[in-house]
Amino acid sequence: MLSSPPWSLLALLSFQGAVVEPSPVARCEDVQRIELSLEPSAAAREICVSPGLTTSLHFDAPVSVDLQDEVHFEEVVRDRKLLTVMPPPEMSAGERLRLTVRFEGEPAASGITLMLVGRSGQATHQVEVSRDERTRESLRRELLQERARTAQLREALTRTQAMLEQSGGLRSLIASKTMGPSGVQAQAILLELPGQPEGGLSWVSGISYRANKTVAAEVWLLNSGPEPWRVAGGSLVDARGVEMRGLKFRQDEDIAPGQLKPVIVEVDASYAQARGELTLTLWDERGRTITLPKVTFP
Repeated sequence: MLSSPPWSLLALLSFQGAVVEPSPVARCEDVQRIELSLEPSAAAREICVSPGLTTSLHFDAPVSVDLQDEVHFEEVVRDRKLLTVMPPPEMSAGERLRLTVRFEGEPAASGITLMLVGRSGQATHQVEVSRDERTRESLRRELLQERARTAQLREALTRTQAMLEQSGGLRSLIASKTMGPSGVQAQAILLELPGQPEGGLSWVSGISYRANKTVAAEVWLLNSGPEPWRVAGGSLVDARGVEMRGLKFRQDEDIAPGQLKPVIVEVDASYAQARGELTLTLWDERGRTITLPKVTFP
C-alpha cells in the first residue's frame, strides 16, 4: 500500500497547478512627463507605443538618440530636441525596444535608457523629458502667470455679467441702433393657405415686425404629424426671386404632435429692403417643409 505523499510534495503540486493571473495593465497616458532628476532609479522608464500610431518625445535640451531596430520602424523623425516615432508594423503587444538618449555635452556613459513597450491600439502621443528638476523660481513664475490669467478671466466674466444685466428691453434696441425714431412697427400676417398641411404642419397666425435695421416674423404653426418638429433651416425670398441672406431662427421648444407653437425668424434689412410680398419657407432636419407665400412686413 502506498503511503500518502509528504506535505511538501502536496504543496509543490498545488503551486504548479495554480493559475497565475496577470497583473492589470494600466491605460497608456496621452501625455507623459519624465523628470530625470526626480527618478534616480536605474530602471528604464517605459513609454507606450503602438503600430500605426505616432509618439513624439520632447526634450528640454539637445540630444542624440540610439533606437533599437530602427530600420524596421515605420517612421522616425529626428530634431535636436524632438523625436517622433511610429513603431514597426509587426511589433507585438508587450514587445520592448530600447531607446538610448544622451544629452549633448555629456559623456556617453551618462546616457539614459527609455523602453518603448508595444501596446495594441494604445500609445502615449506626447512625452516630455526634462533633465533638471524645475527650480523654485520657475514654479513661482508659473504660479504668478496662472494668477494673472485667473484675474483676467474674472475681469472678463464680470464685464460679461454686467453686459447681460444691461441687455434686454428697449435700452438694448436703442443702444444698438436697432430701433430708430419710428420705433418697432408691427402688423398681423394675413394669409390664405388652401389645401392640406405640408409635412403635417399648418400655419395658424402670425405677426411681422420692422425695426431700424431688421425685420422679423413670429409664426404660429400647428403640428398635425406623428413626429415633433423643430426648425433647422429656411429662406426668405422677395418677389424678384432674390433670397435675403442671414436668416436667423428662434424656437424655444419642439412642436409636439397636436401642439401649436411659435417660430421666430429675423433677418437684417434696411428700410428699403424686405418690401412687398415675400415667401417664407421653413424646414426641419427630416425635410418636412412649410411654405408661407405673400408675407409682408410693415
